[in-house]
Amino acid sequence: MPSSRSPSPRAPRTAPHKVRIIGGRFKRTPIPVLDLPGLRPTPDRVRETAFNWLHHLWQGEFAGKTVLDAFAGTGALGFEAASRGVAQAVLIEADRRAAAGLEALRTRLGADNVRIIAGDAHATLARGLLPRFDLVMLDPPFGQGWLERVLPLALQALTDEGILYIEAESPVAAPAGTELLRQDKAGAVHFHLFRWAAAAT
Repeated sequence: MPSSRSPSPRAPRTAPHKVRIIGGRFKRTPIPVLDLPGLRPTPDRVRETAFNWLHHLWQGEFAGKTVLDAFAGTGALGFEAASRGVAQAVLIEADRRAAAGLEALRTRLGADNVRIIAGDAHATLARGLLPRFDLVMLDPPFGQGWLERVLPLALQALTDEGILYIEAESPVAAPAGTELLRQDKAGAVHFHLFRWAAAAT
């Protein structure tokens, strides 16, 4: 659900004014969508499918999992994970207005398992100060090369059995060392789950 400082020329903005949390303790909570260039929240249907996949893979056990939403934007992905009971969801957002909106939503919900980092995803990951995560979610602005730049750092941020979620404007091949678990398309959005091949059972 990224925001960016320059709008993508390939994806006209048709963002809704609100999205909603699909499941868990914050179910049906509306999340406002700010009028920011490049803001493209993950649609409810896509999130529902992605989290159904994760529910199956984790056998419904979200407790104890740690999640990174590297391009938080509206926070829909990160707060969806928090709603379902993960131990911690870390949301990175470069736009200051969007980051302030995330802080306000966390306070309103009392979501003490959410941490907001106001900053650039690449720079934040490159510092190497974050822990490793069971799930890293990448939903960068389309058409700006973010995925290629951040992907190597995102892979390094995964635990040994970690899952990588990617949204992109076209299908994404499995990054080196991972296997594709699930893939689907909704409108212009292609979304995928990968994990380390060594962790396959």
